[in-house]
Amino acid sequence: MSPEEIVAFVDRLYAATGAGDWEASAAMLTDDFVAYEANGLPMAGAYRGKNGLKALYEKVMGMVDVVALDRSDLTVGEDCAIAALTMRFADPALAPAELCELFRFRDGKCCEIKPFYFDPAPFLAACEAKKVTT
Repeated sequence: MSPEEIVAFVDRLYAATGAGDWEASAAMLTDDFVAYEANGLPMAGAYRGKNGLKALYEKVMGMVDVVALDRSDLTVGEDCAIAALTMRFADPALAPAELCELFRFRDGKCCEIKPFYFDPAPFLAACEAKKVTT
């Protein structure tokens, strides 16, 4: 994939998941796709297969009230990309979470996503805030 194709791919994947178009997002993933979330986060684990991203998304969105996931930058390599993101929560009193997501590609599809939170405290605070309101 060219750098331009990778940028367009990442934007399409974010758009599909944000719209809940799981058929489109699954078609963009390899059969052995995996998304990893780090230990220490409430959604820690490996989410595998074409429905792994959906399972992760549904778990995260069940834990926090996200109103926006803003991509500020995207760095592209030969078979990977790193997106710099800000996750904004419904409660404006909550600090946004800053993270990067590493994407790996194979044969024109995404085979791995690995998020890295700069500081997990804002995400954990948003989880606690949702527990209080539900």
